Amino acid sequence: MNYTVFDFISLLGSVCLFLYGMKVMSEGLQKVAGDRLRNILGIMTKNRVTGVLTGILITALIQSSSASTVMVVSFVNAGLMSLGQAMAVIFGANVGTTVTTWIISAFSFEVNISDYSILLLALGVPMLFMKKSTYKSLGEFLIGFCFLFMGLDLISHYVPNLQENPEMLRFLTNYTSLGYGSVLIFFAIGIIVTMVAQSSAATFAITLIMCSQGWITYELGCAIILGGNIGTTITPVLASLSGNLAAKRTAMGHVLFNVLGSIIVLIIFTPFVTLVADITQWLSGINPIDITRAEDMSMADSTLLTPEGGLTSKAQASMAFALAMFPTVFNTCNLFIMIWFTKIYVKIVCWIMPTRHKDADEDFSLKFIGRGMMGTSELNITQAQKEILVYAERVDRMLKMARQLIHIDEDEAEYTHLYSRLEKYEDISDRMEIEIGTFLNKIAEGRLSPEGKMRIAGMLRVVSEIESIADGCFNVAKTLNRKNQVHVEFDQGVMKEIDLMFDMVESAMGNMLTILEEMETPEDSKIITAYNKEREINNFRNRLRDDNIYNINNKVYGYQEGIFFMDLIGEAEKLGDYMLNVVEGVKHQFKPASI
Repeated sequence: MNYTVFDFISLLGSVCLFLYGMKVMSEGLQKVAGDRLRNILGIMTKNRVTGVLTGILITALIQSSSASTVMVVSFVNAGLMSLGQAMAVIFGANVGTTVTTWIISAFSFEVNISDYSILLLALGVPMLFMKKSTYKSLGEFLIGFCFLFMGLDLISHYVPNLQENPEMLRFLTNYTSLGYGSVLIFFAIGIIVTMVAQSSAATFAITLIMCSQGWITYELGCAIILGGNIGTTITPVLASLSGNLAAKRTAMGHVLFNVLGSIIVLIIFTPFVTLVADITQWLSGINPIDITRAEDMSMADSTLLTPEGGLTSKAQASMAFALAMFPTVFNTCNLFIMIWFTKIYVKIVCWIMPTRHKDADEDFSLKFIGRGMMGTSELNITQAQKEILVYAERVDRMLKMARQLIHIDEDEAEYTHLYSRLEKYEDISDRMEIEIGTFLNKIAEGRLSPEGKMRIAGMLRVVSEIESIADGCFNVAKTLNRKNQVHVEFDQGVMKEIDLMFDMVESAMGNMLTILEEMETPEDSKIITAYNKEREINNFRNRLRDDNIYNINNKVYGYQEGIFFMDLIGEAEKLGDYMLNVVEGVKHQFKPASI
């Protein structure tokens, strides 16, 4: 036996190089696309057709259906698209992933791309040292592309030869002649290999080499690829574990789509494989089933077999073409059938994963971000932005409660209840700041574009200022508590002035929330409005301060009443400052235009 442990370890290393190349290439493309990728996914939810086309486009772009599906899970988790809209993208992603198989198929035998890998590396590596981030990302893509095909070339070099080492692979050949049982066995192998590698492209590459070496027939190769179609769903499932219910439903929809399609093909496996083989023969001139028969019967066909009994380069290219054609036909047929049942899919998924008891608004829970990271770092930014808006809306409720508390008598039960709610909200606010800040720091540790890093810095500032607003709201409650302890009462004139001030503050808060809703593209007019409102609050505070001194001196009200009055006005003015700071955080980090 000529196959050594060193050869086996080298084979593992080759597979690792292939997977690493796929990862680097995918990440490079995602970084090049950056915000454009997120914007495309954000606006593509008009209807099922555009959703499918976007799924095909995005998956073909980043060369990974798992990555694009994880993105969709992230967007559903972040509330950017509904479950029905996400299903259309997932349908398209399954077709888009066949582009990867065609790339591997096209370059595997007709062109030995690994021969040109050094030349491409000579181009890609210098790009990593360029200042422009786009060039760096393109360099990463080229390097990943080289590693992918270098790994593929090394795999074919280090895989054991069945003819030279028949005893090593005898266990495999024992399961190739069991009829439909062999199909099920290799279907299961495809699931397991893809789940472990978390890449259907890797499974396809291994299957391609196994078929070209004559280990297994074309039919069993199709069974492995079909199993890989289910195994690839493990990545979005793992990504959804830390997400909300909508994210878990999206991942479940992906599993359901692939499982149902695979079961249908398994039922009609032989005629379906024959159909794909006929399509291949029509397009390439060689039927892959004939290649298998030639091997089994040792037919001396110079176009198919070499004198040594192996496949000719033409036969290998045809086999690669046929194996790439199988998932293309399968996923396309699956798409055209299943796209009409999108609504039924959504109902089934919602039935499988029903809505649990919804947390009360008073309980601490993050809506859009979980304990783990989902998707790429760039996509996690979207989740954080959505969570920041939820955070701000919660603090807005605190502002309304603080204002309401001003008008409630201290002896009423409602006063104690509302004060306790404010105290609880303030505690929740502190915890939300920590959780969101920790999440943003984790994103910052990932692979981010310079623009993404600027966004993280701006978002951290925004989160800190929102927490200051929450503190200010609770400070209003504490000031009222101190006022009530010394039994100070405000007259109608003072209450009217306080209401006017809080009207201005609530108006500024509403404008701030609108800006946070469109964080990446805030309108100039709304940012200008934020500055104007803060200026109005300051001017009104200054006027009230002068009036307060006059009123105290002229015995309009007492000194203590005047002190507590200005304490409340001062807290309200600080709230306006914090709100403007939030807007400035958005302006400087999310919008390049200066105002």
